[in-house]
Amino acid sequence: MTRTLLSILMLVAALPVAATELVLQPVEITEWKAVHGQVETRDRVPARARIGGTLVELKVTEGDRVEAGQEIARIEDDKLSFQLRAIDAQLTALRTQFQTATTDLERGEALRERGVITQQRLDQLRTQVDVLQGQIGTAEAERRVIEQQVAEGAVLSPDAGVVLSVPQSLGSVIAPGETVAAIGGGGVFLRLAVPERHATDLAEGDAIALGAGVGLDGQTGRLAKIYPQIEGGRVIADVEVEGLDGRFVGRRVPVRLPVGTRAALLVPPEAVSRSGGLDFVTVAGPAGPVRRAVVPGEIVTHDGAEWREILTGLVPGETVVTGHE
Repeated sequence: MTRTLLSILMLVAALPVAATELVLQPVEITEWKAVHGQVETRDRVPARARIGGTLVELKVTEGDRVEAGQEIARIEDDKLSFQLRAIDAQLTALRTQFQTATTDLERGEALRERGVITQQRLDQLRTQVDVLQGQIGTAEAERRVIEQQVAEGAVLSPDAGVVLSVPQSLGSVIAPGETVAAIGGGGVFLRLAVPERHATDLAEGDAIALGAGVGLDGQTGRLAKIYPQIEGGRVIADVEVEGLDGRFVGRRVPVRLPVGTRAALLVPPEAVSRSGGLDFVTVAGPAGPVRRAVVPGEIVTHDGAEWREILTGLVPGETVVTGHE
């Protein structure tokens, strides 16, 4: 039984391997341009001071997460405190005068009923009460304005996101409108600077391949926006990538851009064999299969499968034989 099984195995091993034939035809493959993209936040907005003064409190540092409207710093102006105290003293005096004028008016109305004072004098007392009441209202409005200025000393985050930079330090003198912190929010994307010679080859919606070393090997992004202005010989473009790591804004990421197509001759990788330092492909000849010396190119992906590009040594129309022994 053992000899019989061994004989069968030797017979199977001696059978020729079935050959597969492929007629070469040029196919269009995508030309890729290797560039580097930079991780950027979608929104980069400054948190500005609304009043001038001294930075007395700073609640965030680079890398902190903040919410929209969160207080991140406080600015104080001593002059506002002095103005509040001055208005408070003025209001105290006006209210005392108003109480006295109101008492005089009530007394005058009683005397007028008995005919002791004239109507003209009563009108004067009433006018004095109205004037003081208006002055009190004006002072109270001025106080509310200053209170609002004091409240605006709180520097608020304009958006939810991460603090990218804090160019100020405690004790700094801040002018109105000066940036206290820069906030990045809205998610992250890749910003590319593409040489202008490739500008016409790009279109919004194109698939962009990410290079190795970013944890997204083999993943593609989508070209979301191409900016019309060329600066320094380069076109700026934005790429959306799902799952892109946004911990490090400004990180450089290798990217491959589709910048055109070209015709190429492709064969299965197993059709290329190497012998004596040369590469060979077996093609069908009039007298049978013939080994042809070729110069292979890189492995490319076409229709979801891997192929080997042949640069020289083969011509369209030839039949490549694979699996022949």
